[in-house]
Amino acid sequence: MAIKKPLFSIIIPTYNSQKTLSVALDSIINQTFKNLEVLIIDGLSTDGTIEIVEKYKQRFNAIRSFSEKDKGIYDAMNKGITLANGEWLFFMGSDDFFYEGTTLEQVINNERINDKSVVYGNVYSERFNGVYDGEFNYAKITKKNICHQSVFFRKSIFKQLGDFNLKYKSHADWDHNMRWFFSTKVKSLYIDQIIANYADNGFSSLNDDEIFKADKFFRLLILGWDKVPLNQLIVNCNDSISFFKKERKYFKLIILYGFKFTFKVLNNFRRRV
Repeated sequence: MAIKKPLFSIIIPTYNSQKTLSVALDSIINQTFKNLEVLIIDGLSTDGTIEIVEKYKQRFNAIRSFSEKDKGIYDAMNKGITLANGEWLFFMGSDDFFYEGTTLEQVINNERINDKSVVYGNVYSERFNGVYDGEFNYAKITKKNICHQSVFFRKSIFKQLGDFNLKYKSHADWDHNMRWFFSTKVKSLYIDQIIANYADNGFSSLNDDEIFKADKFFRLLILGWDKVPLNQLIVNCNDSISFFKKERKYFKLIILYGFKFTFKVLNNFRRRV
């Protein structure tokens, strides 16, 4: 008899996660929707993480685990993409957990997702004093990121747009979100549903990403220059100018001042028309 293909692949990168992992796994096991698999992608933990995983594997045979040295959280997530068998992929932090026992059931029963490649909702977190952060638009995604704990991806999206860029150590998910958000070939959907409780101890929330800061404005120009409002492009241009002033990157400053002047001229022209 053929093995039933899981609809969801829940990918959890771990490294020394013994204090929190049980909460994440319990929230998955207790889901009312059962057609899923769990992929634990471990970076050679030195605490009791692997022992906890082995105990849960005895209770829940949908868990698969892999432990080897990696290049960080996004490398682990990319490995999970390759190993996943599910149609929909979800990336959960080892200290996060699903908001409700019916979370996956609610998502999959929403008929509006049928022709979509990306579906995202909200997270709940003390860091944000509640729910974060509603529906995004082109201007908003230049200022804020969509938490990966609120996003479901069809696996095919990674073949279409590529995996997470390991160049970015803590904001590769933001870069990837901009790629699909600005793409005219990707159908996405916002659903007004809290997907997960987001813990404020994740790598991206505790670490800055200087390389992403340096690239962000230029990435916006490549991906969404025709979609982002001019005033927002000016804001992002100013942010980059401030960054490169500190870095004393004068050649890039000249380029940025050129863009800023052009955007201001265009903005003033539009106001007059």
